[in-house]
Amino acid sequence: MKRIKQWLQSLSFKTGVIVLLCCIPFYILSFAQMLLSISAAAKGILWTVLFGMAKTCQYGGLTILGVEGYNRVRNWMKFKREDTNH
Repeated sequence: MKRIKQWLQSLSFKTGVIVLLCCIPFYILSFAQMLLSISAAAKGILWTVLFGMAKTCQYGGLTILGVEGYNRVRNWMKFKREDTNH
């Protein structure tokens, strides 16, 4: 596990942001698939897989970004929000 964490942290900031953003479609799909007309067991399996992928992307992206990268993204979002309000 330590080697995987070190490898993820060696990736670029841009890669971290892309991986982090990939969790959004997986979250949407994990709940949107409930509207499909398939069995409850299939819905449960799909939800587990899609929600698991969302969490994997979320935690993988945060690991790649690290604390400093997370603060960069947060400050950028705060700056954009303030910019649109003025």
